[in-house]
Amino acid sequence: MQNIYTLSVLTFREALSRKVFLFFFGVSTFVLFLFAVLFVAISPESFSGMSSVGAASNSIHTSIARGLKFFITVPLFGGGLFISIFSVANFIPQMLEKGNIDLLLSKPVSRAQIILGKFFGGTAMVFVNVAYLVIGIWFLIGIKFGDWEPAFLLTILTITFAFAILYALIILIGIITKSSVMSMVVSYLIFFIFSPIIANRESIISFVGGGVVGFILEFLHYIVPQTSELSTITSDLAAGNSLLSTEPIFTSLILLVVFLLISISIFKKKDY
Repeated sequence: MQNIYTLSVLTFREALSRKVFLFFFGVSTFVLFLFAVLFVAISPESFSGMSSVGAASNSIHTSIARGLKFFITVPLFGGGLFISIFSVANFIPQMLEKGNIDLLLSKPVSRAQIILGKFFGGTAMVFVNVAYLVIGIWFLIGIKFGDWEPAFLLTILTITFAFAILYALIILIGIITKSSVMSMVVSYLIFFIFSPIIANRESIISFVGGGVVGFILEFLHYIVPQTSELSTITSDLAAGNSLLSTEPIFTSLILLVVFLLISISIFKKKDY
C-alpha cells in the first residue's frame, strides 16, 4: 500500500506540472469569481422577480439554485472530462519510454503497484479539480439562496468516476499500443459517439426493428463505458431529481476493474 501511495503522489505531482490542469484550475477559479460577483451585485429577489415572502418565494429560490447547479454541472462534466482525457493520455506511453521504464522497474515495486499508482494519482488530480469547483458553487449558492442540498456534492463522485472508467481504458490502450494518440482517439470516440448511441439504443432498436443491430447495441451496452448515462445521473443530482437507475454505475465499475486487471496482466508479461 505504501508503494501505491508513493506512486500515486508522484503521478499527482506529474499531473500538477502539466499546464492543462492548471488551466482547469484557473477556469474553475474564474467561474467561482464570476458567480461571487454576480451574487453580491444581485439580490435573490432580482432572480425571482418577487419579494422574499412566503413558500412560493422559497420554492422559486430553490428552483433557481438547482438551475444554476445544473447550468454549471453539464459543461463541467463534458469539458472537464475532455480536458482530463487529453491530460492523462500520455502518462503511460511516457512511462514506457526507454530509460523511464528501466528506472521505474529497478525500484522495489511490483508492476501491479505501478499501474494502480498511476491510476489513483491521475484520478486524484481530477477529483481535486472537480471538488474545488463543485464545493465552491455549492457554498456560494447555499449562502445566496439558502439551498444546501447535499446531493449536489455527489456530482463530484459521479464526474470523477466517469473519468476513472475512461482513464482505466486509457491505461489499457497505452500499455498495448504505447500511443497517447490512440488512447485519446478511442476515449473521445466512446465519450462523444458510442456512449450516446448506446444510451439511446432503445429508440434506435425500435426504429430499425431490432435484429442484428439490436443485438450489437445490447452487447456494446455491457462492454463500453456508459459515460452518457453517468452524465444523466450527474445532471439529475444537480437538478435535485430522483435517480431513475443506478445500473450504469455498477456496470461501469465492473468495466473499470476489468480494464485495470487486464492492464496489470499485460504489463506483467511484457519485457522492457
